[in-house]
Amino acid sequence: MEKILPSIVQRDPQQKEFHQAVQEVILTVQPVLDRNPEFRKQAVLERMTEPERVIMFRVPWVDDQGQVRVNRGFRVEMNSAIGPYKGGLRFHPSVTLSIIKFLAFEQVFKNSLTTLAMGGGKGGSDFNPKGRSDGEVMRFCQGFMAELFRHIGPNTDIPAGDIGVGAREIGYLFGMYKKLRNEFTGVLTGKSLAWGGSLIRPEATGYGVVYFAARMLQVRGQTFEGKTCLVSGSGNVAQFATEKILELGGRVVTLSDSSGYIYDGEGIDKEKLEFVKQLKNFKRGRINEYVEKYHGAEYTEVDPSLDHNPLWAHQADCAIPCATENEINEQDGINLIESGVTLVSEGANMPSTPGAVKVFLDNNIMYGPGKAANAGGVAVSGLEMAQNSMRLHWPREEVDERLQQIMESIHQTCLDAAAEYGLQENYLAGANIAGFVKVVNAMLDQGLV
Repeated sequence: MEKILPSIVQRDPQQKEFHQAVQEVILTVQPVLDRNPEFRKQAVLERMTEPERVIMFRVPWVDDQGQVRVNRGFRVEMNSAIGPYKGGLRFHPSVTLSIIKFLAFEQVFKNSLTTLAMGGGKGGSDFNPKGRSDGEVMRFCQGFMAELFRHIGPNTDIPAGDIGVGAREIGYLFGMYKKLRNEFTGVLTGKSLAWGGSLIRPEATGYGVVYFAARMLQVRGQTFEGKTCLVSGSGNVAQFATEKILELGGRVVTLSDSSGYIYDGEGIDKEKLEFVKQLKNFKRGRINEYVEKYHGAEYTEVDPSLDHNPLWAHQADCAIPCATENEINEQDGINLIESGVTLVSEGANMPSTPGAVKVFLDNNIMYGPGKAANAGGVAVSGLEMAQNSMRLHWPREEVDERLQQIMESIHQTCLDAAAEYGLQENYLAGANIAGFVKVVNAMLDQGLV
């Protein structure tokens, strides 16, 4: 820790999100390094924290007014020790190299935990698809793929969707890849069902985070029945996490977007959830429109200058953050404890700051870190890759059953790895240790490359 992190900070001083992700892992895998001095001699941490390849490029495109625009494109191929690079593409104004590197680093551990043969990578652009026409999004995606296609392939690097990259964007990206390479392969996941997609893929991350939470509750003799849940976000992950919580007997009272959140004390039932899906997926509206239809709900615009987000101060049993990184800070963590929350399962990537995580661990909260709890999305992406390779299409029930089995396996792997080092029920340590050991052993088997 004293040697590696300062070296990384000095080399890339502006990459704060990446530093945060690396620090969390280094702190939790310290016992593994103490038990295996060979790992230090082989500089495995130094090798794991340096990407195998970073690709950065410009993306020129033309908007509907004929104006030429220029964005940045990124792909970080972090580690391929256990399989081809796998990870999403994010289109959002906040995208920087630091964001992509942290996501790629997290993806290495997440993919390792799924039991599937996938390495870790991530990509994206600072392009904002919000408010853009289909034609503008298509032209940007084609420009983006005109460079990215040189670096990806079904046995090399298989991107997927993420924030700002849904079925529309995946379709345009795939079409351009197919034209440039003159081949139809499973190079992207999250495709439409009509041309190679998998059932349950849209639901996978949201369903998976709830399946993981249900297993944590089961360890303590509890279920979701009657539990009140705070969910952030209102996109794909939040929608399907809410859907699964309702199926398991829980009650969701919040959803949010970048401007604020709604609180519905009566609970967001299936009818209300369907309204949210139509609003966000097709009308591309804002969450404040919810209160115009359901007058019993309240909308709160969140002031970014506040030291806390009031969404996390409502009385509840469970918190499922599904929006973005660092959305729960230390004060939010304290508010969650005081509001009665006993479980946090992360649907987003690194949504809790180090201060918040410390609050959870110090208070014996059931805490499922994103790299374990939200691995369902990439797990079903792996299943989509398998179906593409075999030219098969599995039924919904089979994919969902495989997803449940994978999430159960990830949960047990985290528990076992934590217990091996005397850290019972510390899912954060368990996830990092299990993912780390698997990748390191593969790296050592393959020599210094």
